[in-house]
Amino acid sequence: MTHNLVFAGVGGQGVVLASEVLALVAAAEGYEVKQGEVHGAAQRGGAVISHIRFGDRVYSPLNLRGQADVMLAFEKLEAVRNAHYLKEGGVIIINDYRIEPTYLNTSVKYPDDPIGFLKTKPYQVKVLKATEAARAIGNERVASLMMLGAASRFLPLRAETWDKVLRERIPARFLQLNQQAFEQGQQAVAL
Repeated sequence: MTHNLVFAGVGGQGVVLASEVLALVAAAEGYEVKQGEVHGAAQRGGAVISHIRFGDRVYSPLNLRGQADVMLAFEKLEAVRNAHYLKEGGVIIINDYRIEPTYLNTSVKYPDDPIGFLKTKPYQVKVLKATEAARAIGNERVASLMMLGAASRFLPLRAETWDKVLRERIPARFLQLNQQAFEQGQQAVAL
């Protein structure tokens, strides 16, 4: 069985870090892993998307339309823009956070209720206030690990492997805060 995920957000939100951690965890558990990223204008707040696929045998890093099992949307509009990758019944974990796109001009408005719109679709929608919660524990940048913690609830990967990879990948001075964020993300999502 192949597990298919899409991570979507805006440059600077930790999309690449979160997808890298997941890829390392899956590889550490013996899965074949393929990962592909599109950074766009990430350094200027542009869209970032990362595809991760893992399983016994994986041939391509990219998910096709309607193929992803789980999607992490680090920003509400990016959830809408990339939801087409999810399969029916797939899980979409959305950070209830708004970043005005750099490509919108004054004649184009941010949608009124992106989360409400996605709840009308055939997905399991899970909403976290990850950026807000990350600020509350000391650093909004750990929202990416909070989102990853939520996603971990839907993946066949062992807790000890997550812990081992976090210890190896996250610098020691930031480890405790990132572990706390990861655990809060796990607790925030009801299965």
